[in-house]
Amino acid sequence: MQAEKIYKNSALDITNELEKSGIKWIRLNFCDPLGFLHQITVNSNEITENAFKQGIPRLDGSSIRGFKEIYESDMLLKPDPSTFAILPDYFDKNHHHGRGYTYPSMAARMFVDIYEGFGGKRYSRDSRYMAQKAEEVLKNKGFEKSYWGPELEFFVFNKINLLPNPMSSVNCSGGSGYSIESAEAPWNSSNESGYTIPFKGGYFPAPPADSLTDLRDEVSETLQEFFGIRVEAHHHEVATAGQCEIQMRYDDLVHVADNVITYKKTVKEVAAKREMIANFMPKPIALDNGSGMHVSQSLWTKKKHGEDINAFYDSSDEYAELSQTARYYIGGLIEHARSLCAITNPTTNSYRRLIPGFEAPINVAWSKMNRSASIRIPAHFKNMETAKRVEYRTPDPSSNIYLVEAALLLAGLDGINKKISPPNHIDKDIYKLTEQEKRECGIKKLPTSLMEAIESMESDNEFLKPAFTNDFLEMYCQIKKDEYTTVAAIPSPREFYMYGNI
Repeated sequence: MQAEKIYKNSALDITNELEKSGIKWIRLNFCDPLGFLHQITVNSNEITENAFKQGIPRLDGSSIRGFKEIYESDMLLKPDPSTFAILPDYFDKNHHHGRGYTYPSMAARMFVDIYEGFGGKRYSRDSRYMAQKAEEVLKNKGFEKSYWGPELEFFVFNKINLLPNPMSSVNCSGGSGYSIESAEAPWNSSNESGYTIPFKGGYFPAPPADSLTDLRDEVSETLQEFFGIRVEAHHHEVATAGQCEIQMRYDDLVHVADNVITYKKTVKEVAAKREMIANFMPKPIALDNGSGMHVSQSLWTKKKHGEDINAFYDSSDEYAELSQTARYYIGGLIEHARSLCAITNPTTNSYRRLIPGFEAPINVAWSKMNRSASIRIPAHFKNMETAKRVEYRTPDPSSNIYLVEAALLLAGLDGINKKISPPNHIDKDIYKLTEQEKRECGIKKLPTSLMEAIESMESDNEFLKPAFTNDFLEMYCQIKKDEYTTVAAIPSPREFYMYGNI
């Protein structure tokens, strides 16, 4: 299938395609506020031109975490025809061991926008809508568009075991733990190939040490062939036990967010087909690097003659060819960095990644080419306007990409609006600086826990208000506080090792 045949321009294109193709089932996809993908399947006969205009009345909003109360639960789903794609035949099958028969159905998918019932206005807690609102704010500020390039890292394991059984993670007094099985891991005692990857030794190894090259090939080809998502490169990442990264080409804000959801779904499906499990936790392995989601971003304007201009580029800037607009944008990111963590690093596990010693950014600073700073200005080339961008290195792939991009954009625009100058750039290995040296350089720390991040956002959220409503922020903060308390209330095996003799 050619990519240009995947994306359609109108509802009529989709209905005509469905009549010709014989596709019977349509998967309608959306994310809840926490970033989890949800899906309902409707018969293709339900996908009429009227369904695109009025919506499909199939959503009980009270059953989605963070959405509606039970007395106001009727909601509408309006498919976005630009996201139509025919799915690979192995998607949405039973991939459990000993699965037996699976039905050979032919299906397609579309993302949907969510509307209120009984009135039909856009639903304010739909994270895709919040990303669309952020794009409108951008245009109202005089910019033409923004480009985004998230880089998601993830693990592919053979198996994850919760010990002695899955419920022990809830009621742990009778014993609780977990184990990760990976053919690449140095702790694997049943490795038949004899090849393992040591801790922090997984960056760019060649096969057979890298056992997942063909899996990444398949994911990449699936993204390109079925979804029209261009993949530029893929490789094994630093950690052992199957850490990977697949790099998609940049695009505008909402399209890239849709692509990230498709990326995660495709990785999980390809892994499941091989009886493996893809894992997007920020820190699943205790003694190795975690998984980040570095987000590159740039703002663009248009000249009178139609030429696109990168608002972040200035060839006369000797340090990093950065415009003053870009510096103010960086200033906004730094000003709101601690608050942003509530969105960009939204799980208790996120803060097991944001610790010293594992290459994750823990210091709020910016620099050219410097991967120890939370904000890096890539500088592989000089005098290349199209490549000039800001890379924000704090986020991780447990986050809701729609909210992440919206929040980063609003923080940067707040910096531009208020002309917030960033502190001096730091051209040193920040990991090696003493605490005194960091203070002298004005380097602040990111939060060390989810609760700290939530409290930061509660005191610093005005910049989010153009796209994030008060009721959304209150709901979100309460859910995340509950998550923090749930984990904090459970003793860990490590605590018994450290404190058992008290």
